[in-house]
Amino acid sequence: MTLAQTARRLALALLAAPLALSGPARSQAAVQLDGTCEKLTIEGKDATSACRPTLGNSAERRRTTFDFTTTDGRTLSFSGTGAQQERTEETDPLQPINLVTTGTSSDKGIVRNPTPAVGACTFSTPAPGKTTIACEASAPDGRTFAGTFVTQAKAAAGAPAQ
Repeated sequence: MTLAQTARRLALALLAAPLALSGPARSQAAVQLDGTCEKLTIEGKDATSACRPTLGNSAERRRTTFDFTTTDGRTLSFSGTGAQQERTEETDPLQPINLVTTGTSSDKGIVRNPTPAVGACTFSTPAPGKTTIACEASAPDGRTFAGTFVTQAKAAAGAPAQ
């Protein structure tokens, strides 16, 4: 998949999150993005060096989720209700986060630990150039979670240069 196709899929997934409210409770959109994980903090501990160069994004059952994974089998998901999505600038949506889920892979499967949290994910509308998704949240017990992912979006073939 080209980066232009990836950027289009990201735009559809991010823009589809509010639309998930009007339809039945089922998966509306899911994409996997390639790029660079610039920051990953799980429960206050730096996991950036193990962060994979992919980011998952889905809109399902009225929730928008951003999923970070590591090479050593850990996961970190930031999730919030799509209906609460706001615009911070003309093109920069802000997704309030009210749940983080950490996960650990073992020979028995993946153990997931959902935790209520307060935070937000911001992302720029995909356009030629870098697209950044940045998430931060804090649990009531003081644990912190953060992830920053950058993907390179390119203009589609035949599109005018900007």
